[in-house]
This record gives sequence, C-alpha cells and structure tokens, in this order.
Amino acid sequence: MTAPSAEPVRRPRADAVRNRERVLEAAKFVFSAGGPGASLEAVARRAGVGIGTLYRHFPTREALFEAVYRREVQQLVELAEALKSEASPVDALRRWLRSNVELVATKKGMAAALSLAVHGSSELYAHTFERLAKAVGVLIDRAVSAGEIRSDISPADLLRALVGMCYLHDQPGWQRSVVRLLDVFVDGLRAKAGVDRPAGVDVAKQARHGGRKGPRRRSRNDANNIHRSGPKPKS
Repeated sequence: MTAPSAEPVRRPRADAVRNRERVLEAAKFVFSAGGPGASLEAVARRAGVGIGTLYRHFPTREALFEAVYRREVQQLVELAEALKSEASPVDALRRWLRSNVELVATKKGMAAALSLAVHGSSELYAHTFERLAKAVGVLIDRAVSAGEIRSDISPADLLRALVGMCYLHDQPGWQRSVVRLLDVFVDGLRAKAGVDRPAGVDVAKQARHGGRKGPRRRSRNDANNIHRSGPKPKS
C-alpha cells in the first residue's frame, strides 16, 4: 500500500503578492511622512486596497510594523553589498548612512501612528542591528583600508551615533537636518594627513569590543612633558 502523496505547497497568487508589496511600500511612505494622517486607513488608500485586504496580509499592527521594518533592513543590507563597488569608499559609506535615515524615519512614524512600544532590546532589534552592523562594517573596512577614514570607529559606534542624531530631532524637516549632520560626521571621520593610522583593521573585532582601544601606557617622557606643561610655581 503506497503512502498518500503530500499535497503540493501552494504559492501565493500573483495579485496577493503584489498587494502585499504595495501595502509595505505605502506603509513606508505614509509612516515616514508622519503627522496625524499616518494611519492604517491612509496606508490602505495609498496602496489602492481595502482595509480588509490590509488586515488579511497583516492581522495586527505589530505584524505590519515588523514586516515593514524587516523589508527596510533587507534593502539596506543589499544596498551595502551594491556600494562595495563604488569608486569612492567614503561616498559609499555616506550614501548608505543617508539611506539608513529613512529606516529610522519609518520606525519613528510607525511607533507614533500605531502606538507601539518599539524601543528596547527585543529579538527583532538585536537581529537586525547585527545585520546592519555587519553590512556597514564592510563599507567601513574598505574606507579604512583605502586610508580615507580613521580606524578607531566600529560599526556599532557608527549606528548608535546615527540613531542618536535621528532621535534628537522631532520637528518637521528633521531628516534634512540629520543628513547635514551626517555629512559633518563623516567628514570628521576622514583620516588626517600626517597621522599614522593602520590600514588593515579588523572591523569585526573592533565591533565586538565596542571600537575602544586599551589605554596607552604612559612613558617617562610623557610624564615629564605633562609636568613641564603644568603651572609654574610662584617665586
């Protein structure tokens, strides 16, 4: 007696896949813009689907948030891979960081519109932070190896600085302000002429140690120099 054959796995219909993608793209646009109009109904209208269709794909607000967030992270990972062939390593890093501002904007907009508590060290953020750190680490390593940026910056440092800039700004047009700050920040990372900076740096190792180096042992000459630079005794 032959065992019954397993039923073939049904693939989603093409129109269902297109609807889901439209909802995700619409959610990114609506929530990134923010404001009182950032609602699930607005997402459905922009996607050209009914609210029922939206809920069929994403039965909860949390499900929609997670799907949009994971999609944005995946696109940033793919962008980092594509930027590895850019002629200028610094420009590649700058472009990736600017695109990351859109991810934070979407996250902030969804948190406000959907009344979600999205801060914290959840499994979702731990996983996506690791993916983003690995992606930007490749760009950092390339720029350091080319001698274009300083070597004492880790992927985790860079991402935390970026998020800090984004969350310090909440006024309309904050994304433009953050992009300007990013340009200043990246320019500050450039390796200065005449400064000895190692070219071959293990960025992954730096990330594990938070980008910090151990304190330099003070030499006798250092101590003498500090002593000489101190205030002179009064006569």
